[in-house]
Amino acid sequence: MHRFYIPPEQASRSELTLDDRESHHAVNVLRIRERERVVVMDGAGGECLCEVVAADKKAVRLAVKQRNQHERLPYQITLLQAMTKGKSMDFIVQKATELCVHRIVPLGSERSVAQVDPADAQSKIDKWRAIAVDSIKQCGCPWLPEIEAPISPRAQLAAGESFDLCVIASLQGNTRHPRECVEEHQAEHGARPGTVGLWIGPEGDFTPAESNEIISAGYLPITLGRVVLRSETAAVYCLSVLNYELQAPVRVP
Repeated sequence: MHRFYIPPEQASRSELTLDDRESHHAVNVLRIRERERVVVMDGAGGECLCEVVAADKKAVRLAVKQRNQHERLPYQITLLQAMTKGKSMDFIVQKATELCVHRIVPLGSERSVAQVDPADAQSKIDKWRAIAVDSIKQCGCPWLPEIEAPISPRAQLAAGESFDLCVIASLQGNTRHPRECVEEHQAEHGARPGTVGLWIGPEGDFTPAESNEIISAGYLPITLGRVVLRSETAAVYCLSVLNYELQAPVRVP
């Protein structure tokens, strides 16, 4: 069944109207017709089973037949991602969304080839958000991640944001497996972390000065194995491992 997106503030109506972009895709690409059943997602856990009332490429109208509300995952991962060049940042946003990341904070680190001028920041955010919307429609994740404006690592640290578990993918020594960090938190607090902050550096990693500042702020350096991964691969690897560990059945002693 085809999936579409509509903002949550519009999703409570008994009849929904897709915007130009969604309507064009529905009619010109997917060829939907009147009386066809489709799913509409609002990115805030809401999902509507709808019937097509009118199929026009500028305004597809849908009658809501059933509503479902999905619970959030018991944890939220914030990806603090150094911006990468070309389409690799788009890839990161896409895959992070598919892996149900809660929030994406693009970082303009010293070694980031890609830098965003403040005047162009909103257009970049809009582009990444559109990619995220397409991703939830493809994978069925009911939650759309928050995507923030690019910020420097130092400014992000200065904000003083706290997480239950703070980790940074690192090429330096003294790293630990992510599982150790999760298990140590559970042993100390009697529960798995509810919020996780994950830092991923650019190609070549964060500079030693940046890494030291991040680790000094309480972030635990974790290993990504024996090989050096591209930044986009590192993001997918870490998010996959954290999802695996945080969704694993609780082991009873």
